[in-house]
Order: sequence, then structure tokens, then C-alpha cells
Amino acid sequence: MSSKTNQHFSLSAHQQIILAFSGGLDTSFCAIHLAKEKGYEIHAVTIDTGGFSKEELQEIENRAKSLGVKSFLVIDGAKRFYESCIRFMVFGNVLKNGTYPLSVSAERVTQAILLAEHAKSVGITKIAHGSTGAGNDQVRFDMLLEILFPEVEIITPIRDLKLSREEEINYLKENGVQMNFEKAKYSINKGIWGTSVGGKETLTSNLPLPEEAFPTQVTKYENETLMIGFEKGELKTVNGKSFSNPVDAIKLVQKIAGPFGIGRDIHVGDTIIGIKGRVGFEAAAPILIIKAHHALEKHVLSKWQLFWKDQLSSWYGNQLHEGQYFEPFMRDLEALLENSQQFVTGDVFISLQPYRFSINGIESEFDLMKSQEGAYGEMNNGWTGEDVKGFSKIFGNQVKNWYKLHHPTKIKIEEEIES
Repeated sequence: MSSKTNQHFSLSAHQQIILAFSGGLDTSFCAIHLAKEKGYEIHAVTIDTGGFSKEELQEIENRAKSLGVKSFLVIDGAKRFYESCIRFMVFGNVLKNGTYPLSVSAERVTQAILLAEHAKSVGITKIAHGSTGAGNDQVRFDMLLEILFPEVEIITPIRDLKLSREEEINYLKENGVQMNFEKAKYSINKGIWGTSVGGKETLTSNLPLPEEAFPTQVTKYENETLMIGFEKGELKTVNGKSFSNPVDAIKLVQKIAGPFGIGRDIHVGDTIIGIKGRVGFEAAAPILIIKAHHALEKHVLSKWQLFWKDQLSSWYGNQLHEGQYFEPFMRDLEALLENSQQFVTGDVFISLQPYRFSINGIESEFDLMKSQEGAYGEMNNGWTGEDVKGFSKIFGNQVKNWYKLHHPTKIKIEEEIES
């Protein structure tokens, strides 16, 4: 935990409030509204899960100070986020609805946990966040904060006042706040596991986000190759460079692949509160890492390992997406996922092009293709043709007996005789 400014608690505990602060439109509104309209002493806290640069964190601090907060604190949550969530999402190849790498939803779990821990440590029982009343974040934050800090009072101005982004912008302008309001038309949540983008287009079912809505613009147009290496399922090397901290490896993959516009998409899903929703995102590193990891797994895991991991990982991802991190079975599943990774070691080779990529292949000492007694579609060395004939008879015996008994022609004849 690192503090950008010292904590000063001058008012009574009843008047102090911790604001989960990103520096965007919603939390900027909360800072002004809670101080001016409600009389709170604001202690802004930014949970950095690895998505911000030093320059961006400085901008957030400057914004907080310009809004008159009493104190500002940055909590470094990148390692915590990786250890508690990201590594298991990679082990499980988690993509919500086959599309979304849980860029923001999983991040919210770590942020809520760290917020609760900080509030308890400084003795402040009020926490505010900028969630609206129509999304998942309100449930994730409220539920996790109440689990970890039952005494907490949660305050949500945007949700309670049912504000549109236009109304927030007008309020801030009326209060003399200077910021890029044109950019503020899009809700952007940036993290190491991807960046979500919401705007007027995502409120429709048919409009795509414009190019300028994405924080990372396309600047690379010449094809590149990328090699990423895994050790027991965890990212360890990028283009031959070794990393002791997987967070740094993820950042490098993002730096290399992000300018290609790779990993952009729009996720359509069912919210916790029962409505459909759309959100855009860019997640070059998560998509490449998950797809590369899955390609390696297909070479080194057994058929049934792959099958059951797919089933269980989908459930795990959904629970994480809905904030149910503390469901006890989640720890059981994490143990299974981690155990499945003992031979998921090797390199994966990828081609990068503007807006797309392709997995070229893998190299691993545990590659099951190398240990087979034959070449798929060509020849066999471990059995004879007669062996296969006998095996085929036995393998299809039960279905053959069913088919003989229930063949459509036989059923039709029996129905005609009965009529």
C-alpha cells in the first residue's frame, strides 16, 4: 500500500467517507456532490490493479486534489489481483459467453476487498462508489463490502439520484470543474486484464463503438511474431525474456499487441439484476494469453481433462463475474484448476496483424503428439488393422443393439400392424 498524500482525519467519524475514486466522470461527480450537498469529508482511494501508468496515477491524484478531497491514496492491487483472480482465469481459459475475459468484473472483486480492508484499518464506516443502478458493479461492490465489513454504510449518489451522464456533466460544469467532457461521454474502466468502454452505442443492440472510443489507437500495421512461454500454466516469458512477476509479462504483451487493435469486441450478456447489457472492451493481452494457453493445453492435457475444465471453468467464470468470490466451492475449483496445470509448460508462437492474430503452434516437452505411436491420418505403429476391426465392433456394440431394436423402419412397420 502506498500513499500519495498523508491521511488527515479532522472531522468526526460520522462525517468522514471513503470514495472509491477513478478520476472519471462518475467519481468526480461523487466527490463534488458528497462534499457540497452532503457535507462529507472525502478521502479518495484509487485501487490500481495494474492498468495505470505512473503518469495516469498522477493525473488521477491531480484531479482528486482539484475536486477538494481531504486526502488521496493509491493502493497497489496488481499482485493481489493476479494471485487471486487472473491466474485462475488463465488456468480455466475463462471467456464469458466465449467472448469477454472478465476485464472489469473480476477486477471489481479485488477492488472491493482492498477497499473494505482499508476502511476497517482507518476506522471509517462509510464507503461511496460511483456505480449506476442499471449495471453489475453496484451488486459486486455492495455485496462484497457487506460480506467483509458488515458495519459499513454504502453510499451511491449516481444510483440513488438516477443520473444520466449528461446530467453529471452539467452538474460538474455548474460547479466549475474542468475536464475533457467530450471524452467523458464514454465510460472507460482501465485495468491490467483489459479495458471496458461504454457509451451511447452500447446502449443499442446494433451500433458499433467508433474508433476514437477505444483508448488504444491502432498504430501498428506491419505483421509481427510473438512467442509467449508458460510454466505450469503461468506466463513466464515473452519473446524469450523471462519474468519473475507475471504482471510485468502481461504488461509487455499488452504493449506489443495493443497497438494492433487486437482484442477489441463487444460483450453481450445477462446482468446480475436480470437485464441484457452490452459493453465494449479492448483486451489484447488477456485474449492472446488465454488463446495461447488453451492451444498449449490442447497438446498436453487428456481429452477428459479438457472436457471437464471447460464445464467447470465456465461456472467459475460466471461466479467471479457476479462477484461470488467467497463461495466456498470457488476454492475447491481453484485447487482443481491449479492441479491441472502441472504439465502445461511450453512456448506458443503467434502471428500479429492489424485487428487479428493467429496461433501458429506450440513447443513443449509434454506435447502428447510427440509421444503417440502413430501420425494422425497417416500411419500407426502400435496396433494392426485387425486390432482396429475388433475394437470398432466392441466400441459400437451397445449403440448397434439399440439401433437394431429401435430402427425407424422397424418402428414404422410395428405401428402399421397395430393400426
